[in-house]
Amino acid sequence: MRIDWKAVDFDWNHARAFLATAELGSLSAAAKALNSSQPTLSRQVNALEKQLKVALFERVGKGLELTPCGVELAECVKSMGNAATHLSLTASGKSELLEGSVCISASESMAVYELPAIISKLRNIEPKITIELVASNASSDLKRREADIAIRSYRPEQLDLIAKKIRNDHFYLYATSSYLSSVANPHTLSDFNSADFIGPSDYQKIISMLNQRGLNLTSENFPVTTSNHTVYWELVKQGVGVGFIQDSLVQPTDNVEKVLPELGSFSTELWLVTHRELRTNRRIQYVFEFLSKELSKYN
Repeated sequence: MRIDWKAVDFDWNHARAFLATAELGSLSAAAKALNSSQPTLSRQVNALEKQLKVALFERVGKGLELTPCGVELAECVKSMGNAATHLSLTASGKSELLEGSVCISASESMAVYELPAIISKLRNIEPKITIELVASNASSDLKRREADIAIRSYRPEQLDLIAKKIRNDHFYLYATSSYLSSVANPHTLSDFNSADFIGPSDYQKIISMLNQRGLNLTSENFPVTTSNHTVYWELVKQGVGVGFIQDSLVQPTDNVEKVLPELGSFSTELWLVTHRELRTNRRIQYVFEFLSKELSKYN
C-alpha cells in the first residue's frame, strides 16, 4: 500500500518530543534523554497538538498525564520510533569503517577493575575507534541503542541479540584481618552467624545463598548495604564487615583474606552481547571480538 504523503503533515521531531515526554513522564526528563531543552520540547509538543488539532497532555499537579487521545496516538508514534530505531540499526550495521564511536555498557565493578586496561590497549591498537563506557548495574536496552555492546552476568533471552559466553566468574567471602580480630577471629560456620556482612540492596538473596550452605543469617547480619559495587568493595577493605568479591580481582594490597573457603565459590556467568544487525558493523564487530579475547584472560 502506498503512503498518502499529503496526509503526513506533521514534523517527526515534534512526534519524537511527544513520545519521549509520554514515555518518561515529564518534559525535563525527555529533554535530558533527547539532549535538548525543556522549552524546545514544550514548543514541539504544542506544535504537534496544533498540527493534529488534539490535546495530548493534561497537567495534573506538577506532572503531565496523557489524554485518552494522547494514549492512543502514543502507540502510533511508538511504532514510528521503533521503525526509526530499526533504520538506524540497519544503517549502522552496514558501516565498513574501522573508526568511530562504540558504546559499551558494563557493571560498575567491571568498568572500574577490568575495562580501563583493556580499553587502553584497544585505543593503542586502533586509535580511530572512540569508546563511550556506560558504568551501570542496570541492563542497557540494546534495541533502543542505549549501548552497542553490553557485558552482562546473564544470558539474554531476546532472539534478535547475539550473545557469547566469555567465562565463569567465581566469588568468595573476604574480610580484613582487623575486622576478624575485632570479632574474636571466627573460624567455624556458627562463629560467623554473629558477624557483620556487607550487603547489596537485595541482600535477602545473599542470605538465602549463604544459609543454604550452612550459615544461619538474618537481616541483622547486614547493617550496611550499598548498590554500588566499588563502594561495596571499599567497605570490605575498610573492615566494615565480610563481603563477596570476584576472586581474580583481589590484589595483595587490598589487605584482605579469604573467609570460610570451605563454602566454595559462588559463580556467575559473563556474557558479551550485541544487537544482531550491529554484528555486520566492522568497528563494533572488531571491539566485540577484542573484548571477548581480553576478558577471557581473566578466567
